[in-house]
Amino acid sequence: MSLTPPVGPRDHARGDPHAALTLVEYGDYQCPYCGQAQMVVEGVEKLLGPKLRFVFRNFPLAQAHPHAPLAAEAAEAAGAQGKFWEMHDRLFLHQAELDPPSLVRHARYVGLDLPRFEADLASHKFQPRVAEDFKSGVRSGVNGTPTFFVNGERYDGNWGSVRTFGAELLAALKR
Repeated sequence: MSLTPPVGPRDHARGDPHAALTLVEYGDYQCPYCGQAQMVVEGVEKLLGPKLRFVFRNFPLAQAHPHAPLAAEAAEAAGAQGKFWEMHDRLFLHQAELDPPSLVRHARYVGLDLPRFEADLASHKFQPRVAEDFKSGVRSGVNGTPTFFVNGERYDGNWGSVRTFGAELLAALKR
């Protein structure tokens, strides 16, 4: 399956926008497998350096992870204040603390304007953005988290270690 839509300016991306490899993850902040994948992705980012651009899209599995939708909204609210990646990383570090009071603590920790953040969460201002990511995942064939795409194509290989995933990504780079 191919990524729909392709990576564009609306996406949260870190790394060189002209990198040879673009890794997209559809993830859920409460998913324990996504928490494991986050550590691996960070290692792969260090390993591949400027050869890799990483993109994260929200795919909260609300029935299994009831705090995931609001956590995704919190990350988007942080993104509106220029701190998406700081909040993204913090949420994965504190997956057991995703209730509303904890999200406010995380926002304070990453230095957000708290009244604005709390108003954004209370009004669900970023729920449409989260839903847009989710729908794009469904169109792309995502049915669980984490799901990865490498240069626009679904990756169903092993992502369980930096060494293995890094080797797979390097192989993709050579193709």
